[in-house]
Amino acid sequence: MPELPEVETVKRGLEPAMVGKRISNVDVNRAGLRFPFPENMAARLVGQKVLGLSRRAKYILVRISGGDVLLMHLGMSGRFTVHEPEGQKNVPGQFYHDAGTGKHDHVVFHMEDGTKIVYTDPRRFGIIDLFPEDQMSDYKLLVSLGVEPLGNTLTADYLNAAFKGRKMPLKAALLDQKIIAGLGNIYVCEALFRTKLSPRRQAASITGKSRPTQRLDELVRVIREVLNEAIASGGSSLRDFAQSDGELGYFQHSFQAYGREGEPCVAPGCAGQIERIVQSGRSTFFCPHCQR
Repeated sequence: MPELPEVETVKRGLEPAMVGKRISNVDVNRAGLRFPFPENMAARLVGQKVLGLSRRAKYILVRISGGDVLLMHLGMSGRFTVHEPEGQKNVPGQFYHDAGTGKHDHVVFHMEDGTKIVYTDPRRFGIIDLFPEDQMSDYKLLVSLGVEPLGNTLTADYLNAAFKGRKMPLKAALLDQKIIAGLGNIYVCEALFRTKLSPRRQAASITGKSRPTQRLDELVRVIREVLNEAIASGGSSLRDFAQSDGELGYFQHSFQAYGREGEPCVAPGCAGQIERIVQSGRSTFFCPHCQR
């Protein structure tokens, strides 16, 4: 499933193709994806201008001039592809991919300049919804989300309070979307490896009584570091993920733990090797020799 860096990469790729432009038509080729599409979705979008795109956790949010917000989630296999306007190629600063549509292209947004934005999802676990912007704070999929890992609200003090007394494994606590919104399995494995923290230790074990521990300070810094590096690399291309211009991300070539089961640990001076365990139904990759 695409994680925060992949979603951020897609959002940035869609911005030049959508922001400031009107939606001239919307093709809706099925009744829904994970959930049914909202009633009259196409009619509510046609003629409206896209005011801006943002990301919340793993959701892309599109502000529409009519007062609605278009919410989009890639699910397990969803992706957006930007098709260039007919006769227009190699536009500087634009993300374009010239390709035809297929049987898994469930929604197509036609922009006023001829650009087509196609949502493709073979497994149909994605989400596309439309709701009034003034209901954002109470919207069902956003209301319980925790802080953004790249925002100023993720601090060592915040995690010190959130993890205090928690006996759950540290990895599970970091994946709890009510604590931190958008962190996923890949980047938690990488952050824990870089901080030499075991994914099996209790979350409470790295908290301090009155102030955060040094290890908690480091963890917050490294989470941001890993996510920013992944975004700069265009995300990680595993199975279905591609950017909105059709290109693949390449952060997977920088993995130090994820997917490296049985390979030597790359930490300087470590003689261990990467192991894989299953936690809460998810694969965890770590070095038991140097992650404590």
